[in-house]
Amino acid sequence: MAINIEMLKQVDAYRWLLPRHGEMLTDGLVLADADLLARLAKDGTLDQLYGVACLPGIVGQALAMPDAHQGYGFPIGGVAAFDPGEGVVSPGGVGYDINCGVRLLRSKLDAAGLAGPRLTRLIDALAAGVPAGVGEGGPQRLGDAELRKVMELGAAWAVGQGWGTPADLEFCEAGGALTGADPEAVSQRAMQRGRGQAGSLGAGNHFLELGEVAQVYDQPAAEAFGLQEGQLVAWIHSGSRGLGHQVCDDYLRILGRDPEAIHPRDRQLVATRPGSENGRAYLGAMAAAANFAFNNRQMLSMRLRDIASQSLGLGPAALGLGLVYDVAHNVAKLETHQVDGRTRQVWVHRKGATRALGPGHPELPGRYQAVGQPVLVPGDMGRASYVLKGTALAEEQTFASSAHGAGRAMSRSQAKKLGQGRRLEQELLAQHILVRARSRATLAEEMPEAYKDVTQVVGVMHGAGLATLVARTRPLAVIKG
Repeated sequence: MAINIEMLKQVDAYRWLLPRHGEMLTDGLVLADADLLARLAKDGTLDQLYGVACLPGIVGQALAMPDAHQGYGFPIGGVAAFDPGEGVVSPGGVGYDINCGVRLLRSKLDAAGLAGPRLTRLIDALAAGVPAGVGEGGPQRLGDAELRKVMELGAAWAVGQGWGTPADLEFCEAGGALTGADPEAVSQRAMQRGRGQAGSLGAGNHFLELGEVAQVYDQPAAEAFGLQEGQLVAWIHSGSRGLGHQVCDDYLRILGRDPEAIHPRDRQLVATRPGSENGRAYLGAMAAAANFAFNNRQMLSMRLRDIASQSLGLGPAALGLGLVYDVAHNVAKLETHQVDGRTRQVWVHRKGATRALGPGHPELPGRYQAVGQPVLVPGDMGRASYVLKGTALAEEQTFASSAHGAGRAMSRSQAKKLGQGRRLEQELLAQHILVRARSRATLAEEMPEAYKDVTQVVGVMHGAGLATLVARTRPLAVIKG
C-alpha cells in the first residue's frame, strides 16, 4: 500500500501518527519536524513503516526516528518490538551490517594545542596504521577456534588479548557482548569473510574522527561523561564487516525458502518465530556477529591509543583516551519494557537506531546512573556530532530508542554524481577539516550534502524529550575507508 504524508496525523511538533488501517496491526509513529518529514516522504520510508506495522505479534507502535530513510525491509531508523511467543524476528529488521555501532573516547588533551603539524602528523599516522577500506583486513588473521571465541566473548576477547582494559567493558552496551551467541550457527563462508577483518574500520559510512568539544549544553551530564569544552575526542564508527553481512545474507536466503517462515508481501520483511529452529539459529548467529563488531571497535580503540601515543610522544596516562560509551545500532535484543501499563519481555529490533536508557536504569554504569545513558549521534564529515542523554520518556514511548546519526539525504549514486569534478578534500580543508580517504568514490558517497543536517535530527529528539542535548563536537580530522 502506498503511503503519503497526507495520511499522517500531527500529534505535536515532533510526532506524526500513521493510524492503523489496511493490514496494519498497530499504529506507526514518525518522529520528525516538518522539514525532515518532507524529506522522508520522498522515498519508501513510510511504505516500509506500514509493512513493519503488519508483522505478526508487534507490540506497541512501529517507529521511525528523525534520521529515517528507506532501507532493506525495515526503514533505516526503524524500531519495532515483538512478543517472544506470537511475534517474529526479521533479518531485515536488523540489517546487513549487524551491530554497526559507534563509540566515543574522551582525552586529556586540549584540541587547540593539537592544531597544525601535530594534527596532520597524527591523522597521517592513523591513516597509515588503521586498516580501512573495502575488503581491508585487520592486524591479525584469526583461526576458527579464536574467531569462535571472539563471537562468544565480544569486546572481552580483545581486552583479554591486551587490546584495552576491563574498564572499557563497563562502558559498552551489554558489557560489549550480547548473550545467546552461537558461533555454530554462523556459516563457514561468513567465518571466512571475518577471519582477517577483526580490528578494521571498513568502508562506506564507517569512519574514525578526531573532534573538539565545541559546546556543552548540560554541565552535570557532561561532567559525568567526562566531557568539557575545548577537549579532544575521538569517534569510531564500524561494525561486523563481511562476517555480519554474510550472516544476514545467509538467513535471508534460509528463511526465504522456509515454508514455516512468515512471508509478507514485501519479501524483504521475511521473518520467523523466535522459538523456531531457524529463529533460534538466526538469533544465535546475529548475536555472534554483533559480538564480532563489539570486539572490532575495541581493537580499533586500542590501535588509536597506541598510534596517538607514538605520534604525540605521550604516555597512556597523559593521553587519557578513556571510553565514554559504545552503542550498537543494528541489533535485535530481548529486553524488558513497560507496555500498556505492564512489564513484559519483547524482541526490540533497532535498525539504524540506538539505545537511550534513562536515569536509574540498572544496566547503566554507576557514574551514569544519575544522568542517563550517553546517546551518541555522529553527523557527517563537515558538520557536527552530538552527545545526548537518554530519558525516562524514551523508555516509555520508544522502547528506550533514539536516532543514531544524520541519516542519508541522497543515494550513494546521487552523491557520486554530485561529487564529479569537485575537490572534496580541498573543500573540507577550507573548513579546517583534514580528510584521509582510501578512495575518491567513498569520499563522494559520504560528502556532507549526502546527509541530513544532524542538528535538525537531534533537535527533534531533544524537543520530543526522548534524548536531550549534552554536548556538540566539531570535526577536526576524519579517516574514511
